[in-house]
Amino acid sequence: MNKTDKLPEVTLRAIEPEDLELLYHLENDDKLWHVGVTNVPYSRFLLHDYIANSSGDIYTDKQVRLMIVDSDNNCVGIIDLVDFNPQHRRAEIGIVIMSEYRNRGFAKAALLKVISYCHKVIHLAQIYAIIRNDNKISINLFNSLGFSSKTQLEGWLFDGEKYNDAVLMQIFLEKTL
Repeated sequence: MNKTDKLPEVTLRAIEPEDLELLYHLENDDKLWHVGVTNVPYSRFLLHDYIANSSGDIYTDKQVRLMIVDSDNNCVGIIDLVDFNPQHRRAEIGIVIMSEYRNRGFAKAALLKVISYCHKVIHLAQIYAIIRNDNKISINLFNSLGFSSKTQLEGWLFDGEKYNDAVLMQIFLEKTL
């Protein structure tokens, strides 16, 4: 997808109990573990408990997880803000698009909505992502949205077999938007 292509319409919504199976599938897909900080399976009980007990308030939970829904009301992925720090006005962002919806612009559309939300609603100064160096698709996506990558993190992510280098990508919202 290039810059002239129209992005798909997406809606971001809170997690509902009906999302348990999708969340279970994504969290336990070991093919995704190498791109994040988790490499252990989650039980349905634990995920059910998370859904039931999440307040949906980033100030209370210090995180928020949103479902990415397309114009046909299909859930295409999940986007998270975690490690929210209100004192320093920053949060880490993570996104997963289900394999059958990848490379269609859903990630970019969802990230644009979350960036706007972070800037206009919760007034963050910066958002950052930690991305494995070999995940060129994600690095290119974040670069296209104004994130910069000045910090290399050597041996930062362990995939269960070896340590992998990562890049810390940041966007300073007050300077960029």
